[in-house]
Amino acid sequence: MTTLNEYLVQKKAAVEARAAQAEHNTEVIVHRAKVRAAGRSGVREIRIRDFQIISDSPDDFAGYNLGPSSPELQLGVLGSCLTHITLIQASIRGVSLETLEVEVTGELHPLAGKPGYEEIPVYPHNIAYTVTLGSTETDETIQALREAVERVCPIYNLLVNPQTIQGQFVKKS
Repeated sequence: MTTLNEYLVQKKAAVEARAAQAEHNTEVIVHRAKVRAAGRSGVREIRIRDFQIISDSPDDFAGYNLGPSSPELQLGVLGSCLTHITLIQASIRGVSLETLEVEVTGELHPLAGKPGYEEIPVYPHNIAYTVTLGSTETDETIQALREAVERVCPIYNLLVNPQTIQGQFVKKS
C-alpha cells in the first residue's frame, strides 16, 4: 500500500531546495486572481495562472449549480492550505503520515445582515477544521505538528488575523 510517507521524502527535498533558493532571491511574490462574471449566467470564471475555476450559486439563488459558491470555495481553500502545510511540516519534522484528510465547516445564515439579524455575520463564521491523520506518531508529536501548521499556514493566518483590504470600483467608459 502506498502511503504519504513516500511523498513526504519528495516534499522535504522540494522544501529544502525552495528554502535555499529563497536565501538568494528575497523578492516579494505577487499572486493574482482575475474573476469575470459570464453573461447570461452570472457564473464566476476565476483565472489563476493557467487555471480556470468556476464558481456558481445553487439553483435557488439564480445559479446553475455549476460549481461551489464563494463561501464554499473559501472553506475549500482553507482545507487545501491546511493539507499542504501539514505535508510540508510533517516532511520537515520527519513525522510519519500514512494518510491525511482535512474537513472544514463554516456557517452562513440566510438572513445575516438583514433587519433584525444585523448581529449575524454575513461571512462564513464558526469555522472549524478537523485533520484526520493515519500515523503511528505520539500524541505529543501530533500536537507539535498542529502547532507548527497553525503558526505558518497562510490561509489559516489570513482568516484568524484582522486584515486590511484596499479596493476600488472603476467605471468602464
